[in-house]
This record gives sequence, C-alpha cells and structure tokens, in this order.
Amino acid sequence: MAYLLLAIALLIAGYFFYGAFVEKVFGINKKRSTPATTHCDGVDFVSMSKGRVYLIQLLNIAGVGPIFGPILGALYGPAALLWIVIGCIFAGAVHDYFSGMLSVRNEGQSIPNLAGKYLGRSSKHFMNVFAVILLLLVGVVFISAPAGLLARLTGVDVAIFLGIIFVYYLIATLLPVDKLIGRFYPFFGALLVFMSVGLTLALIFSSEHSVLPGVEAADFLTNLNPNDMPLWPALFITIACGAVSGFHATQSPLMARCIDNEENGRFVFYGAMIGEGVIALIWCTLALSFFGGVEGLNEGMAGNPANVVYEASTGLLGAVGGFLAILGVIVLPITSGDTAFRSARLILSEFFNLSQKHFSKRLVLALPLFAIGAVLTQVDFGIIWRYFGVANQTTAALMLWTASAYLMRENKFHWICTIPAIFMTVVVIAFLFSSKSLGFGLPIDISTVSSVLITMLWTFFVKSRINISPTDIVKSSV
Repeated sequence: MAYLLLAIALLIAGYFFYGAFVEKVFGINKKRSTPATTHCDGVDFVSMSKGRVYLIQLLNIAGVGPIFGPILGALYGPAALLWIVIGCIFAGAVHDYFSGMLSVRNEGQSIPNLAGKYLGRSSKHFMNVFAVILLLLVGVVFISAPAGLLARLTGVDVAIFLGIIFVYYLIATLLPVDKLIGRFYPFFGALLVFMSVGLTLALIFSSEHSVLPGVEAADFLTNLNPNDMPLWPALFITIACGAVSGFHATQSPLMARCIDNEENGRFVFYGAMIGEGVIALIWCTLALSFFGGVEGLNEGMAGNPANVVYEASTGLLGAVGGFLAILGVIVLPITSGDTAFRSARLILSEFFNLSQKHFSKRLVLALPLFAIGAVLTQVDFGIIWRYFGVANQTTAALMLWTASAYLMRENKFHWICTIPAIFMTVVVIAFLFSSKSLGFGLPIDISTVSSVLITMLWTFFVKSRINISPTDIVKSSV
C-alpha cells in the first residue's frame, strides 16, 4: 500500500516541480495568440476551456495502452512501477509537453512538419510515413480490444462490434472537433477517473486481496518474470503509455489547436500524461495484487491482458460495478482510436496541403484510412500489438529529438529532452537487434553495445543539423 501511495505522490510532485521547470525552460508567452484563435475554422481549430481540453487530451492519449501495457509489464514485477514513475516524469510528460507546445508555436502543425522544421526534410518525410502507419496500428488495436471485451460481456459476435465501432470512428473523424469529441469526451474522462479511483479503493478495502503482497524494496530492481523474459530492453517497449508514448505526439497537436492560452499547456499536456501515469500505476498494482504476484498473474492472464481487466473488475466491484469498470476500459480505446484516425487525416491533409474545412475533402482522406484499417483488423492482435509497441517508442524517440533540436536552436537547456531521447533511442535499437520475433535475434550484450554506438552517431548527426557551434551547444547546456 505504501509503495503505491508513494509512487502516486511522486507523480504529483513531478507535475508541480519538474513540470514547472520544463515550462520555464520552454518559456511560455501568456500574451501570444494561439492557433485556436488565429486559425479558427470551426472544424479542427476550435477554442475550448482548459478543463475540457485536459479531459479530452487525457482520453485521447489513454487508450488500452496504460491498462494493457502495465498489466503485461507487471509480469516483470515491481520494476514496472519504478519505470512508470521515472519514465512518466522525466520522459513521457516532457515528450507530451513539447509535442503540444511546439505545435502551438507552429500554427497547430503535426509532428512530421515539426520534425522537418527542426531535424531536416528527410526526417519530415520519414515521420509522415511512420506517423500514419503508427496511427493506423493504434486505430486497429483500439478497435479490436474494446470489440473483444464487448463480445465477452454480451455474447454477441465480435465482428458486429467491429463494424459498429468502425462506423462510430468514421463519424467522429469527420465531424468538427467540438460537436462530438468536445461535448461528450469530458464526461468520459470523468468516468475514467472515477473508474480508476473506484478500483483502487476496492483493492485497498478488500478482505481477500492485499496491495502488492510480499513486495520488498529490492524487488523494484529485480526481474521476476516467470517466463524468463529479459527485463532489458523489453520492459521499456512493453510499458509505453503510462511511461512514454510516441502515440501522444500525434494526439497533442489536436488539443494544441484548441487551447486558448500558452499558460494552459503544462496542465493540459504535462498534466494529462501524469494522469495517465496514475492510471498505469493503478492497473500495474491491480495486476500484481489481485492474482497474488507474478506467478498468479501469468496464470490468470493466459496470454491476454483483457482477462485481467475482466477478472479484477468483476472480482473487486461485483457484477454491476465490474460492468461499469469494464465499460470505462472499453471507452478508453474507443475515444483514442477515433482521434488516431483523425490525426492521420490531418497529417495527410498537411502533406497534400488539402484544406479540411469542407466535408467532402475530409471524406476523401478518411475513407482510404478506414479501408486499410479494416484489413488490418484481420491480423492477429498479438502481432499488431508488438509492431505497435516498437513503432510507438520509435516515434517517441524522434519527437524527443525534435524537441531537443528546438531547444538547441533556441540556446536553451536541451538536456531535459536530449537525455530521454538518447535513452529511448538505445531502447528501440537494442530491442530490434535482440528481438527474435521482430528483429535480428542477436545476443543482448552485442545488441546493447551496438545500440549505444548507433545512438552516439545519431546524436552527432542531430547536433550537426543545428546551425550553432559545439561550443554554443555546451554553453546552452550549462
């Protein structure tokens, strides 16, 4: 119990102290006009209140990632909790803040254009392709998961729910942001918060289940995976949402088009990520506690984290409460999946320079995306999830490098982005080199050394893209 409360307290402290420091390094301008007012079009650029934008941002970024990822990561033991806290404060929230605020400073542009501006044209082209692929994978993951849970709850064929969710996604993608997303998502965001709090309280006061039973301080640095899976670098790929997630870089520009003052950026972008970190902590703790440890979790999960969601929710809250909790888990991916397709549409519109004010032009870009998504739903969920994890963290690393390059150009303290960018780059490359299913299957020591060397070369390349001398870079970092 004490470990969970301490972890949550650290996340909250991170928002108030490190978040304030990050905001100071960026340098907000309260008097500067935002894209919501300068580019208001009644479709994607619409001014909203700070509270509404926060809840929408939280729902946009919090799909099944901060639930399924931490449940899978819990198989490694309490080390997963440690990564969520450290990753969220120093990497994930920083990543989300800069992906949002750089978009605010650049007329609401998406990540490919930001990468092109600060890292060069080749980075822009790479990110255009990579971001759309990631968003399609996200959309498919966030269709399959809720459809499967709905089918289990009702006994109705999963294909029917796939079709219903697809139709909803298309409508939400095409409608102006304030007509559906802006009206209902704040309510769903509140439901998400109450669901997380309810499950936590039920666990605390449960007579059958203890919070993190038998966990000692040394366990936070120990790999307890019952399947002998290596903690490095797999844990940092498995737990993305809740720690650091590149998908968020595609979502933050959506709300960057809706905030009406730069001073709201820390609450909306940094704060929403801290909120997702709390959700991730809760589900990681539930997974370890409800089943009595990693051995019980591995057996109860049976290869599918949805089983943990179902058993923990109904076991702690009963049939009615469990149904409402599962409903919250269903809402999460649905409200992220539609904005994933919406983001993909906007990225394509920027690439083709196609105005989205008219419905017909939005439809032209949306239909091909949904056709590809429909085909991908036929691929095994486990395969899609693995590719999503790698694509997600690769995007996160590139966004952090983009933010680092911006700070270098502005002669500001770039290490707040450079250090997590270096770490995530090493993680992704080491995973690809060592993974037998997605990469080359090399020994972990060779993979790690190679990833460090490649990351060093990439770091020098990024610095070479900045039109300042190495001396100036060092000075800006002191």
